[in-house]
Amino acid sequence: MSPLHTILKNALRFPMRTAVIDDRRTTSYGRLAIGAMHLAKLIERETRRPHVGLLLPTGAASPACMLGAWLAGRVPIPFNYLLNKDELAQVIADSEVDTILTAGPMLDFLGGPEVLPAGIKLVRLETTKFSKVPPLRWPRRISDDETAVILYSSGTTGRPKGIMLTHGNLRTNVEGAIAHAEMSSADTFLGVLPQFHSFGLTALTMAPLMLGAKVVYTARFIPKKLLELMRTHRPDIFMAVPSMYTALASVKDANADDFKSIRLCISGGEPLPRAVFDLYRERFAVSLLEGYGLTETTPIVTWSTPGKFKYGAVGRVLPDISVLIVNENDQLVEAGVDGEILVTGPNIMKGYFKQQELTNSVMIMLQNRAGKEAKYFRTGDIGQLDADGFLYITGRKKEMLIIGGLNVFPREIEEVLNRHPSVRDSAVVGRADGVRGEVAVAFVEIIEGATFDESALRAWCRESIAGYKVPREVVRVNELPRTVTGKILRRKVKELLPAPEAG
Repeated sequence: MSPLHTILKNALRFPMRTAVIDDRRTTSYGRLAIGAMHLAKLIERETRRPHVGLLLPTGAASPACMLGAWLAGRVPIPFNYLLNKDELAQVIADSEVDTILTAGPMLDFLGGPEVLPAGIKLVRLETTKFSKVPPLRWPRRISDDETAVILYSSGTTGRPKGIMLTHGNLRTNVEGAIAHAEMSSADTFLGVLPQFHSFGLTALTMAPLMLGAKVVYTARFIPKKLLELMRTHRPDIFMAVPSMYTALASVKDANADDFKSIRLCISGGEPLPRAVFDLYRERFAVSLLEGYGLTETTPIVTWSTPGKFKYGAVGRVLPDISVLIVNENDQLVEAGVDGEILVTGPNIMKGYFKQQELTNSVMIMLQNRAGKEAKYFRTGDIGQLDADGFLYITGRKKEMLIIGGLNVFPREIEEVLNRHPSVRDSAVVGRADGVRGEVAVAFVEIIEGATFDESALRAWCRESIAGYKVPREVVRVNELPRTVTGKILRRKVKELLPAPEAG
C-alpha cells in the first residue's frame, strides 16, 4: 500500500483525529484529505506537466500538496527556499516544472516573486478559492517503483542533484523506522525540520501521518518557542539536528522537565558531537539517539533506540536493509575495521534525475558475507561495524586528508576541538603543503564571552591526538557556513582558507 493510500485510509477511519498542528491552525485527518482532493483538482487545472513544484514553509500545507499531487498523478518537488537566487533558479530549471504551489509569506521571505525564474506560474494557496466539497476520488493503484518525489541535495560537496525516491522507498523506510523504534499512533511528534529535506519529509511528515499520529510543526527554529511547544504538547518523539540541540540548551530556563515526556530524542542530519551528547545526559537526563542516512537512502539506514544503543554509535540497521564495510578494493573488512559504507535495501533511491551516468557511478554489485549478490549504494562515508552490528561513522571518504602519507579524518580533530570549553563548533579542512602533501586547518566558532587562543587550542589537540593530526592553523570565524539542517558546508569552509605563506 502506497503512503497516499495509507494516509487516506487513516482519514476515513479517524476523520476527526488531529493530524497536524502548525503555526496557523490545527488540521484533522479528514480536513487533510479534503484539502488534498481540492489540491488535486487545482494541480490538474494548472499544469499538465508530470512534475509540480512546492515552495512552502514547514506545516500542514506541504503534506496536503504532496497528497494532492499524488492524487493527480504528478510528482511533487519541494524546493529549498533557503537557496540563493541563482541556486534556486538552477534547481527549478533542472526540475522541469512550470507551476509552483506557494504562499504569499514565503514569497515575501524570498524577496518577492521576481526572484524566481521568468515563465514559472505561481499559485498562491492563501488566495485560491475552493468549493465546499471537492470531487471525491480514490487514488489509482500505485506501484512501488513509481517516482514519488524528487529531492534536491543540499550541495555540500558540489552542485545540487535531483534524487528520485519512489513510493516503495518511502513506504518501506517509514515502516522499517516504525518497527525499529516501536512507534505508535498514540505518539505525538514535534519538529522544526524543513519538509524539502529527506529527514523532515520521511521521519517527521510521512511517519506520523502513516501511523495516524499527531505531529506538531513550527516553521522557524526559535529555541524559546520550541521549548514552549514542548511544555504545551508534551511530545513523545522529538527530532532535530545537533546544532539545534546546542541552541536549545542555551535557553537559560530550559530544564530536565521540558524533556521528560520525550521517549525518543533523535539526532540526525550531521554528526553528533560528543560534547552535545554529554551536555544533554548531564543537564537534562536525556540520551540523544543518533541515526544515520542520506537522501539517497530515503534517508534512514541506522537508528539508535533506548533498547538498541551504544555510546558513539549511530545505531543498528533498520529491517530489510543491509550494510557492508569495504576497503579501497571493494573487499569486505572485518568487524571494527574502517572502510567505505555500502548500503542495499528497498530504501535505495531510484536514481539521480537525468543523470544516469552519475547514478551508475554510485552503484556496485557485490556479494555479502552469506554469498548473496545484490546492488549496493556507495555512500562515500567511512565507518565500521562492531561485532554486535552497531555502526560507527568515522568521516567522509572525500573529506579524508593525507598528511605525510597517513590518512586523517576531519571528524577526529573536530571532536577534540569541540571538547575545549571555549569552542562552540569547528570544521577542519585540508590545505596543500609542499612538504607533507596536506596539512589540517581548523575553523572554530568561539562561545560568547570566551577568549580565542590559537596556541592554546593547538596545545589542547596535542594532548589527545597524534602530532601530525594537530591543525597547522586554527582560525576564528563568527559563524561556520551551514545548510538549513545545520550540516557544515565544507566546500564553503575551504573558500575561507588563508592564502599559503610565501616560500
